[in-house]
Amino acid sequence: MSRQQDEEERSPAAMDAARRRLRVVSGHFQPHADATGGGGAALDANPTAGEYAHVQGYGVVLPEKLQTGKWNVYRSSRSPLRLVNRFPATPDIGTLHENFVYAVETFTDCRYLGTRVSTDGTVGDYKWMTYGEASTSRTAIGSGLIYHGIPEGARIGLYFINRPEWIIVDHACAAYSYVSVPLYDTLGPDAVQFIVNHATVEAIFCVPQTLSTLLSFVTQMPCVRLIVVVGGDDTNTPPSTETTGVKIITYSRLQSEGKMSSQTYRPPRPEDVATICYTSGTTGTPKGAVLSHQNLIANVAGSSLGIKFYPSDVYISYLPLAHIYERANQIALLHYGVAIGFYQGDNLKLMDDLAALRPTVFASVPRLYNRIYSAITNAVKESGGLKERLFRTAYNAKRQAIINGRNPSPMWDKLVFNKIKARLGGRVRLMTSGASPLSADVMEFLRICFGGDVLEGYGMTETSCVITTMDFGDKLIGHVGSPNPSCEVKLVDVPEMNYTSEDQPYPRGEICVRGPSIFCGYYKDEVQTRDVIDDDGWLHTGDIGLWLPGGRLKIIDRKKNIFKLAQGEYIAPEKIENVYAKCKFIAQCFVYGDSFNSFLVAIVAVEPDVLKAWAASQGIQNEDLRQLCADPRAKAAVLADMDSIGKEAQLRGFEFAKAVSLVPEPFTVENGLLTPTFKVKRPQAKAYFAKELADMYAQLREAESARQKL
Repeated sequence: MSRQQDEEERSPAAMDAARRRLRVVSGHFQPHADATGGGGAALDANPTAGEYAHVQGYGVVLPEKLQTGKWNVYRSSRSPLRLVNRFPATPDIGTLHENFVYAVETFTDCRYLGTRVSTDGTVGDYKWMTYGEASTSRTAIGSGLIYHGIPEGARIGLYFINRPEWIIVDHACAAYSYVSVPLYDTLGPDAVQFIVNHATVEAIFCVPQTLSTLLSFVTQMPCVRLIVVVGGDDTNTPPSTETTGVKIITYSRLQSEGKMSSQTYRPPRPEDVATICYTSGTTGTPKGAVLSHQNLIANVAGSSLGIKFYPSDVYISYLPLAHIYERANQIALLHYGVAIGFYQGDNLKLMDDLAALRPTVFASVPRLYNRIYSAITNAVKESGGLKERLFRTAYNAKRQAIINGRNPSPMWDKLVFNKIKARLGGRVRLMTSGASPLSADVMEFLRICFGGDVLEGYGMTETSCVITTMDFGDKLIGHVGSPNPSCEVKLVDVPEMNYTSEDQPYPRGEICVRGPSIFCGYYKDEVQTRDVIDDDGWLHTGDIGLWLPGGRLKIIDRKKNIFKLAQGEYIAPEKIENVYAKCKFIAQCFVYGDSFNSFLVAIVAVEPDVLKAWAASQGIQNEDLRQLCADPRAKAAVLADMDSIGKEAQLRGFEFAKAVSLVPEPFTVENGLLTPTFKVKRPQAKAYFAKELADMYAQLREAESARQKL
């Protein structure tokens, strides 16, 4: 064969890859028509859509069933007549494996996974692995598992926090048809043991710190055949034990063995299970949400119609990879060739990592955004004088410009806000928030201070992540946006709470979701699966929402955690806790009430530095934080600040906490008060603080009795 013929034989594939690269690069420089946030653009381009859908800006309303005529199902206006299940530009991608292959072919030599921590534990600049190098490593790890006799379809446990190897192992699972099972490092030994046995995990990847935990109960996990230690040293790794039959090897050894015996891929089908994500409920044992490849691709593909990433973007990965929020982010970022840098593994060093990486995309949760808000507002108050006046002037000027649809003067960024932006590295163009509600005040604050787009979303593990998200260009705050184009949403009446879809001015009810991103069910648990998915395929979320104009969803309540006070008012404690989260004294808050009492009370885990600074300013002497928490003057100061914030948020009278108990220790996963997603375990908190709750109610009753006598 001549050289010319050889080149002609190879050229189509090469040309395809070249065209993809050209499209990606040109897409970064050319403005996208749908990136402006014009909610109805996609709908207006299709003249037939108006016959079926009632346009509401960002969302459209459709009839649930043609026979009934009730228009109560909302979809994204970006794709009103078809739920998205594939990336529009690459419809041949139906699995995580195909998504990775596409990314490797398109961004072979681009930066992919970065870390600051070297093998000897020192910290320096970020060192990067390219997409091509990640592909080679993924093949070696998958081949290594086959070499050790791990069969196709086996469950593979990941028991360590975010680092490049987590992603590599997950890609290996997708390429060789294994099912990844994240094991939260914060779950604790009992839950890890339960999950491993429940899912019959055959191989576990861990780090030296979690290896000792595994070995303490390895005899109670008969399904485990192989333990791979990431970052371990061959000389320090315990020998495999014949009594248990478990092999223990290092990650580097597995990789070497895989390179020596490279295996062809065993690609999964779209309907095959990709992962089992165990959700940590506030009660009972964890439930395994089964997610297929097509579930995850559909969710991310739907989101991609509104949120764009580029190969020039840089992302910091610190949110737990065991949770669906970060997992979905990774799938999307991969598709667009983004560089992903990992934090050191210590939240206290996150700001240092941000300064070194200088990300352009930052995903977080309200807990961290609330801390950023408190830190900046407290610093402004303490600065006083001219600095405080300058900040207020700049803030108000920029706020008015945004409200009126004008571009704020760049002068304010130069004088004030660039210093604040520098806290996140100075280059962030997009911030996202999820996992729990973000208060409207904090959302506005972030948009003004950091200047880029700040989008809040709503989702859950059972929907493969995003249910709704804010649209670019939408200036309204206090909502979680319009439906992901991969799902449809409706509100179902909850008569016992007086919520109905006929409510005026806004329909209200339990949020229900349907579409290709809905999970396959709970692993080995048909009863709980039927509890959440009805006969028509609707997933019942347990959250209460209302529709705002424009097809935007607002979360207003929680069906499961609602309780009644003695006089009959329904209370949604999480809503109140989110309001109080802005109190400068509060690190965490647990609001409690029951049908035997007329008032709410609160347990507050304090911000130590803020409370100590207040005590010093008041001349209050104390030996330690515990003594200060017990001081009636400290309780009064915290309650007064909570009252002030509650009034700003327009809480109703019965929603105010009437008494507070201050505790020096934070709520943690370790003391059993938080789930790994940082939600308060309400029954456990009630038992843990039983004495404090009883004492507060006794004092309130005494005070009420005294008032009646007067």
